[in-house]
Amino acid sequence: MVLGLAVIAVVMWLQLRTPPLPQLPATISLPEGQTAEAVTFGRNLLAVVTDAGEILVYNRDGSLQQRVTLDQPAQ
Repeated sequence: MVLGLAVIAVVMWLQLRTPPLPQLPATISLPEGQTAEAVTFGRNLLAVVTDAGEILVYNRDGSLQQRVTLDQPAQ
């Protein structure tokens, strides 16, 4: 019974530990006046959604690869 509890504790510890977060490149800079609302890490890129309705796609070295302007819904 003690062994069963130990196994359960180890399995829970392995499943609940926090994975390390990816590192942000030090050279990323957003356009002036914009702030990040969301950041998504890909295998070889980083995508930042800004409050101005843009998605900025950066390479791992921090250089801007693509800029996508989102359609704003009518209010």
